[in-house]
Amino acid sequence: MQALPFATIAFVLYVAAAIWQGMTLFRRVPPRQGMVRLLAVLGLLLHIPVVVKLVGQSPGLLPGFTTSATLLMAVAVNVVLVASLFKPVLNAGIALFPLAGIALLAATWLPNQGGHTGLTPGILLHAISSALAFAVLAIAAIQAVLVGLQNQALRHHHIRGIVQSLPPLTTMERVLFELVWAGIILLTLSIASGLIFLDNFFAQHLAHKTVLSLLAWVIFTTLLVGRYRFGWRGMRAVRWTLGGCGLLVLAYFGSKFVLEILLNR
Repeated sequence: MQALPFATIAFVLYVAAAIWQGMTLFRRVPPRQGMVRLLAVLGLLLHIPVVVKLVGQSPGLLPGFTTSATLLMAVAVNVVLVASLFKPVLNAGIALFPLAGIALLAATWLPNQGGHTGLTPGILLHAISSALAFAVLAIAAIQAVLVGLQNQALRHHHIRGIVQSLPPLTTMERVLFELVWAGIILLTLSIASGLIFLDNFFAQHLAHKTVLSLLAWVIFTTLLVGRYRFGWRGMRAVRWTLGGCGLLVLAYFGSKFVLEILLNR
């Protein structure tokens, strides 16, 4: 299978879905959520076989930076599509869909490194929970950006444009905290399964991921405690969410990017 044509078509479909949803947000076109989902689903159907091929070509059972990125993006796209059937989170696709397409194209062009490990049910649980935690919290980060934009617009009495297209601020914040709750549960499962099933969870090459993941867990937990104990909301919730997600990005991709892309090791 030639990966590049699949990746290119998927990229076009993802971008088309993001553009339409973005134009809907700015009230340039009528909402067509069914069409946006269809475009994204078609992109995902082309995305998945490319990921399967890339994972199969990895020299070890732990995929490298580019394959990991496109795998996590596929999970995130799937999560946002399913969640959008029940919650108003499809606007997250404005950023998520193009990022998924870019990651997919990059994975077909850049070299893929991999690490060797034995795949056991415990390690599989750790890998799945880690991927889902990252996907849900990445969506939460995009939701936080939208909440921040909406909050600032309302604060300056700008009630046209994007504010008119988004759900009420209280609904947006409720969805944000629901995403954080789901993400922290999955992140807890990821960290716990890593401690139990990975013999070298605190080894040199995993130390940074372990520490940063724990710091992200502390940030998200503090946010949830602040929300229900002190009523934290608005820009404070946005900043804490983005801070936690930033640490997770560094945890998942920091060393992989430096070693595989910058140093080519």
